[in-house]
This record gives sequence, structure tokens and C-alpha cells, in this order.
Amino acid sequence: MSRCRSFLRDRSGAHAVEFALLSVPLLMVLMGTFEFGRMYWAQHVLNEVAAAGARCVGVLQSGCTLNGVYDAPSAVSYISGRAATDGIVLSDTNITVSNNTTCSGLSGFSSVQVSYTFATVLPALLTSLVNGPNLSAKACFPNQGA
Repeated sequence: MSRCRSFLRDRSGAHAVEFALLSVPLLMVLMGTFEFGRMYWAQHVLNEVAAAGARCVGVLQSGCTLNGVYDAPSAVSYISGRAATDGIVLSDTNITVSNNTTCSGLSGFSSVQVSYTFATVLPALLTSLVNGPNLSAKACFPNQGA
């Protein structure tokens, strides 16, 4: 408690200068940590969306079909809607869907690939993330439909 009182009584300004010098790097590290966490979360969302989309196409789930038949625009709409619920906006050009492809050398799979350019909320401070790193995810699921 005496340190707090001496800090409040001190008029020399040394403590204020020390605080100013140390607060900027500390805030940069703190903001960088938050942005890294957001980027990691966005990558996780992309992985989940790709897996859900591949499964939807593979089992001919109602959101990815038109009258029970695979429909690419319906699948893309399902995937972008699923990503939007988590706050990630994907355009149709960021989503690639195939209902008959090979994965790991095996045929008869549905695959979904999504890409997203991460945008930082602090472009002036985190210059390495200004243009945003490109995040992507790919998932395969065996075709179950007839």
C-alpha cells in the first residue's frame, strides 16, 4: 500500500515515463495474442465447415440436394450459410465442391475445399497481417448415396 501512495505522491514523472515506455510493447503483445487467437479460431471454423459440407454432400443431406439429387449450388449455399453462423463470410468463389473425386488415392469421395483471407481489426498496428494470411481447409467424406 505504501508503494501506491508513494507513486501517487511522486511528481518527478519517472514512473509515468517508465509506464509509457513499457505499456506500448505490452499492448502490442496483448493485441497480437488476441489476433492470433481470432485467426486460429477462423481456421478451426473453416475445418469444421469443410467437414460438415463434405459430409452433407456425401450422404446427400437435404441442405445439399435438390429433390434428393446432388446440387452444387445448394451445397455451396449450405456451406456458406454454415460458415456465416460462425461469423465467417465466404463467397461462392471461396468454396469448391466435388461429389465424385479421389481422396488419398481412393475413389468415390465427396470433397469440399474452402479458402478465406483473414482480416485483422488492427491493420495499422499489426502490419504483418494487413493483407491477411490466406487460410484454407479441405475435407473428404465417402459417398453414401445411391
